Amino acid sequence: MKSTVFERNVPSSAAVTKALEGSVNRPFWIDELQERAPRYPELNGSASADLVIVGGGYTGLWTALRAKERNPKRTIILLEAKRVAWAASGRNGGFCEASLTHGSENGKNRWPDEVDTLERLGLENLERMQEAVQNYGMDCDWERSGELNVAVEPHQVAWLKEDDAEGSVFLDQDAVRAQVNSPTYLAGRWYQDSVAMVHPYKLALELARVAAELGVEIHEETRVTDLKDSPDGVTLLTDHGQVQAKQVVLGTNAFPSLLRRNKLMTATVYDYALMTEPLTAQQLESIGWSSRQGIGDMANQFHYYRLSKDNRILFGGYDALYFPGGRVDPQHENQPETWEKLASHFLTTFPQLEGVKFSHKWAGPIDSSTQFCAFFGTARKGRVAYAAGFTGLGVGATAFAADVLLDLLSGQNTERTGVEMVRKRPLPFPPEPLASVGINITRWSMDRADHNQGKRNLILKTLDAVGLGFDS
Repeated sequence: MKSTVFERNVPSSAAVTKALEGSVNRPFWIDELQERAPRYPELNGSASADLVIVGGGYTGLWTALRAKERNPKRTIILLEAKRVAWAASGRNGGFCEASLTHGSENGKNRWPDEVDTLERLGLENLERMQEAVQNYGMDCDWERSGELNVAVEPHQVAWLKEDDAEGSVFLDQDAVRAQVNSPTYLAGRWYQDSVAMVHPYKLALELARVAAELGVEIHEETRVTDLKDSPDGVTLLTDHGQVQAKQVVLGTNAFPSLLRRNKLMTATVYDYALMTEPLTAQQLESIGWSSRQGIGDMANQFHYYRLSKDNRILFGGYDALYFPGGRVDPQHENQPETWEKLASHFLTTFPQLEGVKFSHKWAGPIDSSTQFCAFFGTARKGRVAYAAGFTGLGVGATAFAADVLLDLLSGQNTERTGVEMVRKRPLPFPPEPLASVGINITRWSMDRADHNQGKRNLILKTLDAVGLGFDS
């Protein structure tokens, strides 16, 4: 098997150790702000509302905001088991993509007759998000800088040339290195308008602020333990009491679903990231990056990286680890070998930044589905709507999901609810221990493909044929 650029050009172990020295195991975005973030009270005793939303991440917060925009008189309660955006919504890379289908290729393969519609809906969704940021004065470091996909192996260059996505431009080796100076780059494609960079935790805090100002009642530290049918709707049992709802939205994503039917619909994988200290003017000049795009390479096991407002570099991805049982567990967040691997790959990508130190290292859960993007549905005679399985695209796709969920609860047939991606449930993951075996064999196969000019083996081809997938 051929080696990758990250194996051919390995920095010294001393440089990797020094870069990680002193870094704290906390998400940078949250660590920066949580002590100053507003606290919302627990809900004790009984309450009732027209709409009750479970989950204080992006899905729940966007749903609360959109619901109030549709009907300001509707009473809404949002229940969060811990703190607003403490999990995936506050730990991600802050790439807000227009794509609802995990890229055009996945959309073309799964919904070829609807891919143009899905891409248009995705761009419209991104525009509406930007309008909300502007109209409500959300302080969330929003930058519509686009994304640069880079080839770091020869076979990836052809993939970028073949992509003719509207609003993108192909860059040869000289052109891509003029944008961002890395010796690993062989070519690139810049998607100039379909991705925004955002501070993910600030976005969530601002969504909560706006929702509360519009009249949404937000409660933290209030865990929902069960749903029960009632004559007037649904009763939600919490660890402090109960809430009566006419309608319910579930935005629990990577956490166990309150619906038995969705028990095997997602597999929780852990993603890992590093954040550097702020670059000096000289360090920033050595890499260029004046257009401030988000960057992702083209491997199955890919890296994503971006600049923060204060010119730190977030560098994450590559390892996406699945742990038996697929549960969210803080123990899964401490993976020194993965952070060392990321630090090594960072220094391969930007050898001119040797000496830069990482201030933060962290991990977060991703709710993966077998179709690589969100699925939707209703339960309890149409009184409960849910979305999950965003597979790393939740920063943007949750806003689209909010509108889908409200459409479903309204009973209206809309363009959003009419597309097959929304109407059809993906295949579930197998139960344990088959899930662990299957996912780990798939990850092994993806790694082999990265070492074999991207050629997919029989395992991956079979999974493609039956519609099962696993994202790195």
